Amino acid sequence: MFMCYFADWRYRAFLVALAFSATLAEAEGDVSANLAAANGPLPGDLSRIQAEWDCAQQRATPGYFKSINGAEVSDARRSQQYTCASFLGAMDGPNDVYAYRLDGEYQGVLFANNRYPGELYITGGNNPSANGVVPPGPYVAKLDATTGTQIWRTYLENGNVSGVWVGAANLNILPDGNIPIAFGNHLVKLDGDTGRILKHIDLPADAPAEGSNFKHLTIAPDGTLIIKNQTRATPCDIQGTLAAFQCPGGAAASPGSTIHAINPDRFEIYDSISLPENAVTPHSIAEFDDKIMIYAPAIKTFFRVIWDPVSKMLKRDENWLTDSYLEQGQTSGDAPGILGDWIVVQVNGLPATKAASSIVAISQHDSSTITRVYPFGTDLPTGMSWAPPKAAVDSDNSMVFSADQNMMKIGAVKLDQATGTFSTVWAIDGATTALQALYGPPEARVLGTARAEPGTTVQQLNQTANPQYKQQALWLEAATGRVLAESDFFEAMNFNTLLSPGYGGRFYYMWDKGLIALQPMPQRDKPQ
Repeated sequence: MFMCYFADWRYRAFLVALAFSATLAEAEGDVSANLAAANGPLPGDLSRIQAEWDCAQQRATPGYFKSINGAEVSDARRSQQYTCASFLGAMDGPNDVYAYRLDGEYQGVLFANNRYPGELYITGGNNPSANGVVPPGPYVAKLDATTGTQIWRTYLENGNVSGVWVGAANLNILPDGNIPIAFGNHLVKLDGDTGRILKHIDLPADAPAEGSNFKHLTIAPDGTLIIKNQTRATPCDIQGTLAAFQCPGGAAASPGSTIHAINPDRFEIYDSISLPENAVTPHSIAEFDDKIMIYAPAIKTFFRVIWDPVSKMLKRDENWLTDSYLEQGQTSGDAPGILGDWIVVQVNGLPATKAASSIVAISQHDSSTITRVYPFGTDLPTGMSWAPPKAAVDSDNSMVFSADQNMMKIGAVKLDQATGTFSTVWAIDGATTALQALYGPPEARVLGTARAEPGTTVQQLNQTANPQYKQQALWLEAATGRVLAESDFFEAMNFNTLLSPGYGGRFYYMWDKGLIALQPMPQRDKPQ
């Protein structure tokens, strides 16, 4: 008995010493200064939350739950413009960044969306290695927005068991608070409160099942789910979204994509349409000429499909398509954005070694009217251009924000909507694999992104699964590119995700094993 007590006493003493050592390590700077400064969870600025919620109720996001962040990239237009999100730092002075690692491990987290304040939904299991055992997923989880404590997690796939292609899955919230999510050849609806699977259907495709991933789900203004797959050449056992071009033969050998229009309640497939090419990147939806237009760039051709909510039919618009949106040597466009009567798209969504990336504007009236700009020039200093994160569109200020991870630049251009003429506004050095996101009102718009640590190589940037370099969150004045705030360097942000806004001036930084909550604040005098 005495020996047991003595052993237990020694064990407790060891735990106390271990805790003391951890505290000492923090004091000596062995952890991030941002983490040490916060020293705990970030509840956000509570005085801002009601105003953010009220603002969100006025947003024009039909088909989506009205929140500051209820859609994968803000809205069906895929603008990445979060007008109701708060940047609480100073616009005209120095800022500090506070950080907290959310509880729990969330492998491959790619999107973080809000429903009500206090709720955080994520999709994970999205980023497997190309070969070998893959993590289970995709999955959807609901977390406490402050601590990260998991409320529920619903796994949707385990590729080790099924043998299917596991790619990324997107995240959107319906007006009733439930979650539709497409992956592989499946569509499910999850109960937003419990995570229970409410509905499931199999999605037919022109591509063989092992070469199809219906990751692209966007909600049309009438509420219809518009779902498109990306494909990979088969046979192929490479995993991850990038298999779309990594499989033998590349994207050119992959089958064409399929688009479905689906009832969001009953999951009835209204209509389907085939594209003759692989549309690797997501589609965007806009209302134009009193019609609902689906814009889908593919590996050679830019397509427009019309959705008629009255006849419940999809129709390819043969009068609007172009195979000249790419210059010689360029590769597929990313998901497009909408800027007035123009469709804007960042190209080189797949790696390119013969031409730099550009931003292209195509008239919605006439697809033969095309203009373009090279925001970072036409030279390839690293020998490669790759711009997988789509451009962000500021519809209020007629600006488009771009990044090319292998040209190692971030920048902004302005579009004269009357003429279609582009002008470069600013460009800075910075290698990022992140999407660009916009926060706040038009007159004080902030751009959020991430930037790799100096010395990071193209080879490291291209290692999309479990990358071995560091990145920092970056907040810029959108109009000028001036740095407003920058976090410490953390594990690299997951490939092709974004600095996701939350209620109360918080932001969520997603890396391979979880999330870090961040909050920029005006710098204040430190106690002596």
